[in-house]
Amino acid sequence: MNYVVFDLEWNQSNTGVSSRVEGLPFEIIEIGAVKLSGDGTTVGEFNELVRPQVYKEMHRITGKIIHLTMEELKHSRSFPEVATRFEMWCGEEPFLYCTWGTLDLMELQRNRKFFYMMPLAEKPIPYLDVQKLFALTYDAAEPRKRRSLQDAVDYLQIEKHVPFHRAFSDAYYTAKVLQVLMQENPKILSRISYDVFYPPTSRETEVRHQFDTYFKYISRTFPGKRELLSDKEVSSSKCYLCHRNLKKRVRWFTTNNRHYICLAYCEYHGYLKGKIRVNKTAEGDVFAVKTTRLVDEETAREVEKRWEKLQNSKNKEDDCIVPETD
Repeated sequence: MNYVVFDLEWNQSNTGVSSRVEGLPFEIIEIGAVKLSGDGTTVGEFNELVRPQVYKEMHRITGKIIHLTMEELKHSRSFPEVATRFEMWCGEEPFLYCTWGTLDLMELQRNRKFFYMMPLAEKPIPYLDVQKLFALTYDAAEPRKRRSLQDAVDYLQIEKHVPFHRAFSDAYYTAKVLQVLMQENPKILSRISYDVFYPPTSRETEVRHQFDTYFKYISRTFPGKRELLSDKEVSSSKCYLCHRNLKKRVRWFTTNNRHYICLAYCEYHGYLKGKIRVNKTAEGDVFAVKTTRLVDEETAREVEKRWEKLQNSKNKEDDCIVPETD
């Protein structure tokens, strides 16, 4: 298994959100990448500028950050050409994309779609979010904390050879961080993330992934939230350790109509907290990203208190969820 560590730089409208081109809020202008083998050895590099075809004036802030001008880009290849060359460079051997944060893989796919290129995959793509893996390893007390790439490089005392904020240099430093993680915490590489630019469209392409401390399920798309939340698998509660269907102690509820929580109890393994995030596609369909994890009694009581508070609120009928299906 190889690891393709890549980074993008992109431009946008210089005259505000209202002048953005539909379907392409950010146009990629540079792709940089480093390929690592399974043992972390660097086995390849990729670095190309992209000739803009949509936003032909550099955004004032972008230009200052990346120190790149339109003059430098105008003789480069177009995005379809560069993206094809990048895809071929990735190779036919199995590999995982690796990025610093969650945006680059999504923007790569968005740009490919805008320029009528074939999808990398018409389903969620597994990848490594190195920023998240760093946080889980070195900021365990605050696992949701997200450091900048430069902060992570300084923390690990990685020698700095080139300036930050260019696609190849940021890919290079992300690869260096990943190499340290491979040595110091190799188990963390099992913490796969999923890019859902193309969500599942059938039961066969749904994602079911059991991690060491939780289970993730990404559902297929549904025409509306009612249909989504009425689906048996979406709304069910199951112990991911013994695979038993569980009766809920607290039914699914929400206070913002996007994030839902429930509480169930397994007589063998204890309390399980379920969370559903409802995502919307560009076409208006919806799908669920559901996680289930074991929690202690204190966390279970907190869920029950939130439910009781909601029950006593004036708007409880608007905030509660669909009928039970399990």
